[in-house]
Amino acid sequence: MNRYRADLHVHTVLSPCGDLAMSPSKIIEVAAHKGIDILGITDHNSTKHGSLVKKMAEKEGIFVLRGAEVTTREEIHCLAFFESDEQLDVFQKYLDTFLGDIWNIPEKFGYQVVVDEEEVIVEHVDKLLVSAIHQSINEVEKQVHQLGGLFIPAHIDRPFHSLISQLGFVPEDLNADALELSRHSTREDILRRFPGLKSFAFIQSSDAHHLAQMGTRTTIFEIERPCFEEIRMALAGEKGRKVHLE
Repeated sequence: MNRYRADLHVHTVLSPCGDLAMSPSKIIEVAAHKGIDILGITDHNSTKHGSLVKKMAEKEGIFVLRGAEVTTREEIHCLAFFESDEQLDVFQKYLDTFLGDIWNIPEKFGYQVVVDEEEVIVEHVDKLLVSAIHQSINEVEKQVHQLGGLFIPAHIDRPFHSLISQLGFVPEDLNADALELSRHSTREDILRRFPGLKSFAFIQSSDAHHLAQMGTRTTIFEIERPCFEEIRMALAGEKGRKVHLE
């Protein structure tokens, strides 16, 4: 097996809380400089930059997982990743359907723009992407898995927008492919508090909204090569594939 360094939680200029320097080209440049082999593009409630970043990153030998950071009805943040264009399109329609009619105020929340390879703005997204969608965490999980995606509750230990902050606990029967920890916890910390979670795989990511944050927390995947199926097998601990915190 080979070892690959992954940062699976990175925002672009499309996220209103993301710095405007977080263009696809700059993200790839920094990822290459910091030795990140696998990159997860996870804008709030939108998949619209994933495919462009994936296309551009291939030139640098970086594999991109395409997805979104979904805010559920309970205000829980969850990462969702998909392999194919068709899956992404269906999931984007799902997000568009259930995102509430709260409009973005750029001067207050930040700009929400889709850009092309040359960093030219091709779309302004009007609905506020950090709003919660009208779906529960269980409904989001079922939709992700029905489409063949990966479902990972984000920064579960954080004091806001997390499983623990919103529910007070992590359901042990939650059908998650992994759990993400913030930079404030270790696997040992979380298992001391919640020993029932020892069967879950854990990842750690930067949750980068600024270029300097990228790669500050990463996960190591021991897999044959970077691809969606190998990553899925590593999270499941199948066929000798492994995942562990760096």
